Amino acid sequence: MATPPTTAATPANSTAAGPVPATTIHTPDAGLSVAWNRVALTGGQQLPVYVAKPTGAGPFPVVLVVQEIFGVHEHITDVARRLAQLGYLALAPDLYFRLGNAAAVTDVEVLRRDFVGKTSDAQVLADLDATVAWSVSQAGDERRLGLTGFCWGGRIAWLYAAHQPRLKAAVAWYGRLQGDRTPIHPQHPIDVVALLSAPVLGLYGGQDQGIPLASDEAQRAALAAAGRRDAEIVVYPAAPHAFYADYRASYRATEAADGWRRLKAWFIAHGVG
Repeated sequence: MATPPTTAATPANSTAAGPVPATTIHTPDAGLSVAWNRVALTGGQQLPVYVAKPTGAGPFPVVLVVQEIFGVHEHITDVARRLAQLGYLALAPDLYFRLGNAAAVTDVEVLRRDFVGKTSDAQVLADLDATVAWSVSQAGDERRLGLTGFCWGGRIAWLYAAHQPRLKAAVAWYGRLQGDRTPIHPQHPIDVVALLSAPVLGLYGGQDQGIPLASDEAQRAALAAAGRRDAEIVVYPAAPHAFYADYRASYRATEAADGWRRLKAWFIAHGVG
């Protein structure tokens, strides 16, 4: 088993994503309590979790922040601080921790092979459940539970909404909807629409080379067939994949701002706030 990554400080934005542009946003932690912590798992393992929350006694509504393929790096922890500035207890667990420090990997194909390809959906869902249970110790109100995920985590957002009945709402940013089924990835979002226990907002780019418009439309059709009127797919026609990732050249400020506005409204409308 790989040694878990050191969590005394958050890794810089992943070099595997390319050069970091001037658009990168740095959210201050003024007025917040921010720290890395660890959640005790069965078998003695310790799940690293980045915690950002307002100062004060709480209880605070809880939002899980699920990482991109690149792991928990500076962009993901910055998103957690953005949510904390809105009054949430934001928790970003390092869901690759058993395999090493993904944020230090420079090759996307290595990430796909050695991290995505070795991390089972069942393990991820269990780790998220453990993080939710632990949130109570951090002044979290698990009755007001939301989740947002990006890229790899966008797919997980859909799966978690079909797994965890306490979840109130989820926002999936450009998460893959269809794909090959394998023993560790037995289902994809399109397979679980009838099982959703929480409303899901999906935010997608019309120019995403990895998630074609046909996939977005197939998900819409599956949701309609299942009678899921509380789930929604929004497609930004001119946006590529990762349009919210301000540390990448794919960033689109207008679409990112609109998506963030929709996230805030979605959480409030569905009891996360």
